[in-house]
Amino acid sequence: MELRTLRYFLAAAREGNITRAAENLHVTQPTLSRQLMELERELGTTLMIRGRKGLMLTSDGALFK
Repeated sequence: MELRTLRYFLAAAREGNITRAAENLHVTQPTLSRQLMELERELGTTLMIRGRKGLMLTSDGALFK
């Protein structure tokens, strides 16, 4: 796990939107999404529920945050 990935997670959690978080971080949306999926895979749990209206943290995501 890299510090950069943790910053990505926190930005997405704060924004509640992957596209806005990607813009603020100056990365592409696919890059941010891929990094978040890899973080979830590494931790073995779902951290965020992605939906049409943005994203919400799961209980594991809130605890990780």
